[in-house]
This record gives sequence, structure tokens and C-alpha cells, in this order.
Amino acid sequence: MLHVDPISMTAPGASLLNAAATGSAATEVTANVATLAAEVTPPPFSVTAVVTEARLDSWLALGLVLAAGLYLYGVYRLRLRGDRWPVARTVFFLGPGLGGIAAVTVSGLHAYDTTLLSVHMVQHMVLSMVSPIFLALGAPVTLALRTLPIGPRKRLLAVVHSRIARVYTFPLVAFAIFVVNPFALYFTDLYRYTLEHAWAHEVVHAHFIMTGCVFFWPLLGLDPLPGRWPYPGRALLMLLSVPFHTVLGLTIMQSTTLFGGDWYPSLGLTWADPWDDQVLAGGILWAGGEFVSVTMLAVLVVQWMRQAEREARRIDRELDRQEARQRAAESTA
Repeated sequence: MLHVDPISMTAPGASLLNAAATGSAATEVTANVATLAAEVTPPPFSVTAVVTEARLDSWLALGLVLAAGLYLYGVYRLRLRGDRWPVARTVFFLGPGLGGIAAVTVSGLHAYDTTLLSVHMVQHMVLSMVSPIFLALGAPVTLALRTLPIGPRKRLLAVVHSRIARVYTFPLVAFAIFVVNPFALYFTDLYRYTLEHAWAHEVVHAHFIMTGCVFFWPLLGLDPLPGRWPYPGRALLMLLSVPFHTVLGLTIMQSTTLFGGDWYPSLGLTWADPWDDQVLAGGILWAGGEFVSVTMLAVLVVQWMRQAEREARRIDRELDRQEARQRAAESTA
């Protein structure tokens, strides 16, 4: 009698089922990888993509909304008690200040900051040079000192005039941080690390903003910050920053290695060449840096001239009062 082993009969079927299951799992994994790649790699850069790729779920967006709300509340408090606050300061702070930060971090540009070096360089310029200038022109520290109660006001003054604030806002220290930071970021492995880790990239954005504020706020001098130099020293410091952007921009344009290593080529973008984009990034840093530095230098010169005019009018008034007192004394005698 022929004996048939049940196990031997079911083994081929089980093998077929296992193979089918393995193939299905492999297909699913491949589909998931393709989906993930489609999410990570944005569509070709365009104005439409900048609008459609916008996001409002980042911690930076929450911080911008909170800062705008606190600033407007301070202005409301001043007007409620009959005090005046210049409209231009509010426009500067909310528009090019906070709005500039939002334009390069909350808009669709954020989808390309790890895809195109040129987009990251636009972010660098706005966050470290453009927005901090307008944030300083909004004079938020002065607004806070005029609206806060006595206790918080004293604590804010203690922070502003603390030893740490004096060190970091000293013009030479702030200038050294402002100049060294880009070289430490782009010419080390730190930049590649920020490309691979989203949280590190966000920290770099916040660092750009803080570095720009520390450098530009004492130069503009609207808020009562320590370490402010006279206008000739401020203008000289701003003039020294012009060749720094030229050197950094030309170095990036003429570099024979890609920043970030093989990060950008590994993306496999068919609509952008990493080498051409790096040359464009260097040109943006060079031209944008010089434009902002020269404009800022012109602003400082104008402020210097206005201060000289105010000082001349003050001296004239003092001389007029002395002359009036002398005439009164002569008539009395």
C-alpha cells in the first residue's frame, strides 16, 4: 500500500504561499520607499510650488504668531492710556521683520532649503541680515519697557544690562560671531549634519536670527542696549563687513567640492544641477551681502547726520538762552 506523507504534500504549497507573501511584502516596501521619496523630494521649483508647499505646523510659525501678538498688545496698551507709538515701527517689525522670517521659513521655500543650496542661501541672507534690521527698527525692547509693570520691567532691564548681554552685544564680539559663523557652518561637516537632521536645520535658522539681532541692534541704537559705539565706529564696523561677504561668496562660487558632500547629487533631481546651483548660491550671498551692507552703511550715515543736526540745534538753543540771560542781566544792571 502506498503511504503518502501529509507534510510532504503540503510543503510545496506552503513554499508557494511564503514566496507570494514575501513578494507582496517587498512590493509594499518598495511602494512605501517611493512614496517617502516623493514626499521628501519637492516638485520643480516654481512660484506655484512656493505657495502650495507652505506649512503652518512648525514651532517657528508659532513663535512668529506669538511675537506679533505680544507686540500688537503692547501697542494697544500704549494707545489705551493715551501714549503714542510710531506707526512706522509697527510696520517695520511686523512687515519686513516677522514677515520676512515667515516668507523664507513658513512659505513653500522651506520645502527646498535642503534641496537647493541657493534657496538655503536666500534664507541665510533674510534671517541673518534683512529681518534683524527691521526687527531692531521696531524697537520691541523699548515698547516692552513702556508697557510692562514695574516688576517685569526691572527684570527685563537686568537681563538687557547683564554681563552676558554686555559681552555678546559688544560690537567687536558681535562682529566676530557674525563673520565666523558662516565659515564654521559651510566649511565643516556641520552643514551636512543639518541637512540630515531636520531639528538641527531649524536650530540653524534660529541661530541666524539671533546672530543678526546681536550684530545689528547695537548698531541701529533704537533700543537701550549696552555696548553701543558712536556713529563713526558703527559705520567703520559696517564697512568692514562688506569684503567678508565678497570673500565668502566668491569662495563658494569657485569651490571644487560640493557643500554637503554627496547630499545634493543623491537626491537625483532632474530639474536642477548641484554645481550650477552652488554657483548661484555664492552669487546670492555675494551680491545680497554687499547690497545689505552698503544700504545699512547709508542708514548709519543718515542717522549720524541727523544726530549732528540735533546736536547743532541743541547748542544753538543753549547759546540763545545764554545770550538771553546775559541781556537780561545787562538790562537789570
